[in-house]
Amino acid sequence: MYVIIAGGGKVGFYLAQELINGNHEVLVIEREAGRCKQIADEIGEHVMNGDGCEASTLDRAGVVRADLVAAVTGDDEDNLVVCDIARQRGVPRTIARINNPKNELLFKKRGVETTISATQAILAQIEQELPTHEMIPLLQMHSGLELVEIRLPNTSPVAGRSVREVLLPPESLISLVVDPGGVPRIPSGETRLNAGDALVVVTRKESLEVLRESLIGATHGLDT
Repeated sequence: MYVIIAGGGKVGFYLAQELINGNHEVLVIEREAGRCKQIADEIGEHVMNGDGCEASTLDRAGVVRADLVAAVTGDDEDNLVVCDIARQRGVPRTIARINNPKNELLFKKRGVETTISATQAILAQIEQELPTHEMIPLLQMHSGLELVEIRLPNTSPVAGRSVREVLLPPESLISLVVDPGGVPRIPSGETRLNAGDALVVVTRKESLEVLRESLIGATHGLDT
């Protein structure tokens, strides 16, 4: 697999190292000549001096034959431009680093298949440690799908109902039910949901609030 990495900072450098160790063909594009020399001293010829936001630079890098372009600079706007150009050149997959989580929707609308936000990843870890947090993001998947964990409070409108009786948003699925004792089970339509159960649900990002209302309740707040 041929991977072009735009951005030779720490993220781009260590990503390149791992991919090279995995026997992939890799090229890092870095605009600062001094940083390019440092990278070349470490990984050899797998680096090119240039601006990944310029189409001519990506063309020189052989973007038309790239299997994947990863834009991992510290600037969200630059990362979006890199991915836009790569997609225009027919690259089948792009990955972008997002520094401001508020920009995620923009990237998705522009067709960037995968986005990585360190802020969101750290927040998700913090939320898993908060017992009062009832909806925890677990994983962002392709095509706008998300995997979330929802713990049903005592006032949940679905407590005591079967899965078949629960009205979920379109394209949503309860894939796992974990009871308060930590016992997991794959639900059927007849599985009864109880307060304290943790549900692992696949849904679309735009359906998260509707899902929260369906399973937790529209007015339920944090426990004190």
